[in-house]
Amino acid sequence: MANVYLGLGSNLGDRKENLEKSIAALNNFEDIQVKKRSSILETEPYGKTDQPEFMNMCVEIETRMSPLSLLETVLGIEHSLGRVREEVWGPRIIDIDILLYEDLELELDDLSIPHKEMHLRSFVLEPLSEIAPNVKHPTLGRQVIELKEDLERGE
Repeated sequence: MANVYLGLGSNLGDRKENLEKSIAALNNFEDIQVKKRSSILETEPYGKTDQPEFMNMCVEIETRMSPLSLLETVLGIEHSLGRVREEVWGPRIIDIDILLYEDLELELDDLSIPHKEMHLRSFVLEPLSEIAPNVKHPTLGRQVIELKEDLERGE
């Protein structure tokens, strides 16, 4: 079983319900078990700012799925909840990102592990530091809590 951390976000419809439905959908897969979940954080939009505020959170899962199978699974969950990809950083019913997958470093056309920008996003590091403060970013060699503190200091 691999330990994996996911970031979840929603800024359309019933945002909290969208997050809860996503977690329930993850748990419905035999090869996924949600182990921990952060609190929900309300945040300003990132990148494209003229849209509603987000609710963000992180979850820790254990899975037997490969990274690509997990990507297919989370994209399927997004689709089943009504996500339509129209623009980069645009509004969305649900967004599920694979942040960390064990200590794997992977760079493919449609999947980067660790997530390329997680260390630059307080809406990821804040909830992730609740559930995984001591987990190390495999590329940067820094713990999640250190990355959060670096970002808060503007480093």
